[in-house]
Amino acid sequence: MEVSKELIVPIKDSDDKLPGSSEEERQKIKIMRASVEEEDPSSKDVDDMTIRRFLRARNHDIEKASTMFLNYLSWKRTFIPRDGFSPSQIPNQLAMNKMFMQGHDKQGRPIIVGLGARAKPVKGNESVEEFKRFIVYCMEKVSSRIPKGEDKFVVIVDMDGWGYSNLDMKAHHAVAPIMEAYYPERAGKVFVTHPPYIFMLAWKLLQPLVDENTKKKIVFVENKKLKSTLLEDIDESQLPDIYGGKLPLVPIQDS
Repeated sequence: MEVSKELIVPIKDSDDKLPGSSEEERQKIKIMRASVEEEDPSSKDVDDMTIRRFLRARNHDIEKASTMFLNYLSWKRTFIPRDGFSPSQIPNQLAMNKMFMQGHDKQGRPIIVGLGARAKPVKGNESVEEFKRFIVYCMEKVSSRIPKGEDKFVVIVDMDGWGYSNLDMKAHHAVAPIMEAYYPERAGKVFVTHPPYIFMLAWKLLQPLVDENTKKKIVFVENKKLKSTLLEDIDESQLPDIYGGKLPLVPIQDS
């Protein structure tokens, strides 16, 4: 699709100023909105923070961001049920009891915790499809908890006890394109705790599947500085109890 770079959309005084956005960025958001609404009227139901995420994901190239965003809307209509995925559609993944959600960081961003040692490799095409549904289920659930004025969440990836038996390149290859194309700029910070040596070797294989912006947000936490590092971003009252905080882990389907 072609987007006129000469299009000027006046910014009204009553317009809500997007936190963290410059005048130039807000102007581009308005240009992009006008373009995508013309292509797909359902774009009117999407807020400016979402438009901004796609714009930033494509380095403020309006044409590329618009194409990416429209592809996202098309994918969402065809892949995600109107009421979202239900637990009955992802029973095997939920049975692993590996994903949790509770609390928020000091910026108000919701926290999701994944226990890597509980993950089991998927087998067969249907298992891969269930894993895709599970990841989307988790993304939609945590995204729904993001407060107004924010557009990101925090992830704690706990690798304690993780080994090669937990590594599943097939599954990660399947979901990496979904994360990059349809959930850009969602992770505010990713803490990796208890990373074993074997995981760091695996990380070298997984790195090509992770976009550069996400890589910059990843923090590998030293065991001896685990609680103090997490407390820099998360208040003790909101920190999971397995890290010395006050909140118990809550399975994502129960959160």
